[in-house]
Amino acid sequence: MPVPSTQSDSRPAGTGQDRRLAVSAMAADSPVTPNAWFDTWFEERGRRSGFRVTRIPFDRLSGWGFDRRTGTLAHESGRFFSVEGLRVEADELVGTWEQPILVQREIGVLGILVKEFDGVLHFLMQAKMEPGNSGAVRLSPTVQATRSNYTGVHRGRPIPYIEHFVMPRTGRVLADGLQSERSCWFLRKRNRHMIVEATDAVADREDFCWLTLGQLRRLMARDNTLSMEACSVLACLPGAAPDDGGRARHTLGEVIAALCEIKARYEVGQHRMPLKDVTSWCRTDHEIFRPDGRFFTVIAAEVHADSREILHWTQPLLAPVPGGQAALLTRRFGGVRHVLLHARVEAGSLDIAEFGPTVQCTPDNYRDLPAHRWPRFLDHVRCAPPERVLYDTVLSEEGARFHHAESRYRIIDVGDGLADVPDDFVWVTADQTARLLQHSYYLNMQARTLIAALHSLD
Repeated sequence: MPVPSTQSDSRPAGTGQDRRLAVSAMAADSPVTPNAWFDTWFEERGRRSGFRVTRIPFDRLSGWGFDRRTGTLAHESGRFFSVEGLRVEADELVGTWEQPILVQREIGVLGILVKEFDGVLHFLMQAKMEPGNSGAVRLSPTVQATRSNYTGVHRGRPIPYIEHFVMPRTGRVLADGLQSERSCWFLRKRNRHMIVEATDAVADREDFCWLTLGQLRRLMARDNTLSMEACSVLACLPGAAPDDGGRARHTLGEVIAALCEIKARYEVGQHRMPLKDVTSWCRTDHEIFRPDGRFFTVIAAEVHADSREILHWTQPLLAPVPGGQAALLTRRFGGVRHVLLHARVEAGSLDIAEFGPTVQCTPDNYRDLPAHRWPRFLDHVRCAPPERVLYDTVLSEEGARFHHAESRYRIIDVGDGLADVPDDFVWVTADQTARLLQHSYYLNMQARTLIAALHSLD
């Protein structure tokens, strides 16, 4: 039975889009999808997902195979993605190395449909299971699809609601921009982040539900409930961040200049190469891996699904070393909350570097290195007193390409510390991150995920 909305009778000051988002953020419950009903529905979706994922040898992949000349693992259609070799050449500080990397030329769509019910914006979210998820569904964008998916290359069922995000479409676009994928595993991969407001009636489907922004922010505190893709799109909401009142420690121009300085400082060459020639990596019948067990492996999987566009398929998956960490350090300057971003150079970056979280790493990958080679500020994350931890949640990487890829996401208040930081780090306000996210390729996937979590704390 629907419960009354907990939305306050008071309304925030202001008009337009900011006010509408504030009203939705204040609605911690909704008669459209009451919290109690959602919890039961989401648990039921997990039980009914009907996914069976089995690791298989590479020679049992259907439609996929290794090129005899290069060793590249690709689909016979030439679509979806391929596993190729990459040589990264940079200066001695960044280093030079070779690795397998996922190559996908297509620009995918990550789209959330929104609609007003009784004057409150609601977001249409999908309970979606992916083959790489660790045993549960994730609350995902309305549409999460590559061009191969929504143009029917897989010969499966149509993508629900895709008509709202491809031309010709109806509705009002609230946000639309290209943002990077995970640049340590993808080569120059981009997704189109879209938020579209529906102006006409929207048909109901059993794997979808309408939630307010307040409900979504409440769910961000639950382990493995919202997908990182959903958080990434929500971070791009215009007007979602509080205004810093012009009291930022650095101007936006100085923040951008800090990133440009890192891009100008390093010459980074990305050279695709035959996968079979990648040094320090081995291939067996079942996986591609490093003998020292670091970074990730590439495996093959067979998938049976009861609720997807296609019900049976095989594919490669990238399986990272467990224990990923992503953390934002935060403090106040002049009463305004700032977060510490790190200008990161990653293997597959489109333009040398983007801002990432303060810390983004898998500690096991550094186990044999001396302490001075470990990521900076990792000790602040590991040794943070519990009362300083503002956010602490385990989230999954996208399960369509990655197998059991979970990381622990944290936001940690450092009090009055760390006023001065190395020049590849910069203190920025939430308002400044929102303005950066109106453009492409400033904040990486992990940073966007944590920025969405930061908004949920306000």
